[in-house]
Amino acid sequence: MPKQIVLVSGSVASGKTTLCENLRTHFDRVHILKTKDVIRELASRRLGKELPKERRAMQEFGDRLDRETKGQWVRDELRKLLSRLGLEEPNAMVLVDAVRIPDQIRAIRQAYGFAVTHIHLCAPPETLSERYRGRRSSGLQELPSYADVERNPTEARIQQLERVADVVIDTRLCRKEDVLVRTAAHLALYAREFDRLVDVIVGGQYGSEGKGHIASYIAKEYAILVRVGGPNAGHKVFVSPAPYTHHQLPSGTLRSDAKLVIAPGSVLNAEALMREIAECKVEADRLSIDPHAMIISQKDIRGEAGLTSRISSTGQGVGLATARRITDRGNTVVLARDVKELAPYVRDTWVILEEAYSRGNRILVEGTQGAGLSLYHGEYPFVTSRDTTASGCLSEAGISPARVRRVVMVCRTYPIRVQNPPGGTSGPLSQPISWAVVSKRSNIDVGQIRKAEKTSTTNRKRRVGEFDWVQLRRAAALNGPTDIALTFADYHHRSNEDARRYEQLWPDTIRFIEEIERVGSAPVSLISTRFDFRSIIDRRSW
Repeated sequence: MPKQIVLVSGSVASGKTTLCENLRTHFDRVHILKTKDVIRELASRRLGKELPKERRAMQEFGDRLDRETKGQWVRDELRKLLSRLGLEEPNAMVLVDAVRIPDQIRAIRQAYGFAVTHIHLCAPPETLSERYRGRRSSGLQELPSYADVERNPTEARIQQLERVADVVIDTRLCRKEDVLVRTAAHLALYAREFDRLVDVIVGGQYGSEGKGHIASYIAKEYAILVRVGGPNAGHKVFVSPAPYTHHQLPSGTLRSDAKLVIAPGSVLNAEALMREIAECKVEADRLSIDPHAMIISQKDIRGEAGLTSRISSTGQGVGLATARRITDRGNTVVLARDVKELAPYVRDTWVILEEAYSRGNRILVEGTQGAGLSLYHGEYPFVTSRDTTASGCLSEAGISPARVRRVVMVCRTYPIRVQNPPGGTSGPLSQPISWAVVSKRSNIDVGQIRKAEKTSTTNRKRRVGEFDWVQLRRAAALNGPTDIALTFADYHHRSNEDARRYEQLWPDTIRFIEEIERVGSAPVSLISTRFDFRSIIDRRSW
């Protein structure tokens, strides 16, 4: 038996067929039994000839079937359809477009009981008449007016079905999308509660915490991966034969089969994004770019040259594009929907997320940069152009906080900032140290460290500082992490590179982790011991 059998009734021009087609388009495993097609088939079989393709002939033969079978012909044809579906789609929904008399409804209810929901669409006669005048029928000769339609006795009584319907929807002041949403809500096709299906990854320091490595590791557990932010952040992932840096696609793109979403709050370099799509061989049906994502112009990039020298901005144009989104509204703003090359990927991501919620699919939102670079909560002016906290990422993605299950805050053993530009600074570190100090403590060659410690986007050298406990506490307060991911454990001591289990870590590292858990008020659930395929100690309980 299918999950749901939905009987749709209503006068001609009330919107029955449009509703059924929209349900099939927007939801999975939906099948439609069109009674007008059944009438034609039964007429051909019984009369030995095709029924004229006109509404009056269809009405009259339908009435004849009702008299001869007491309305049971619809149930019989529904039974055949369900038999054909068989066991292949046990959770299918079957729509009957449409039922016209109580006997038809009664016969189906007796056969399928609680699986049946009857939805009746209604509208005032003047609305139906106006719609009928503008009606475009495919392959069916219509009658001159709606009054002619109602001369059929069955059609004249159709509104009486409102009394026996489970759901009645007045379509008078509704668009077809409104009718779809109201119907889907009645049928519980949308999640009726805000199930906690969303996990968020954010940085707890100044970016470059290794979020990409963590995100790519857990990506296989999710149906949808969402990326926010812009191309000023590079997330490096471990793949063979060489690491890959994602600037705009989610970090799990190459490590999972999940659907990919670029959020409406994102800021995009269209040319670079198309190049990344090609390099990662992403098909159009896998990636969805929200039509409202902002596009960076060449002028934006040129305009950030001053910021590059003053505060060590990456100079990717993200800040100026974000500013233009506000100041140039209605003028020169170009969004993803306006870029021809992106057209195969552009679709409403809110709809995609809604469908995921209704199916109970897990979603991973991947933030960029870190809490210390937040436009509002970082050390201004040495900040980025967006709020990098978990709540800021959710806002960009269009996801309610009520959907969140876990917040994973990524921190590295030694926080970094970009090396100061000539005549400027990238911002303070509370206790600056040198890479030579890190080398001495970890027993890793300083040349190896310096080679690795360059930014993913601009290839600039990084500065390093002692772990900042005040920053950890502040980042925890801003993000409310349920979990902390600690990266670069090998920088704490090289022996951690060989650890596969928590108890194999260097004793001082274990004590360090315990202190992080106390100050950060969350368990350290993921520990990256080096940049490698098998380099993450997984202590999660989820």
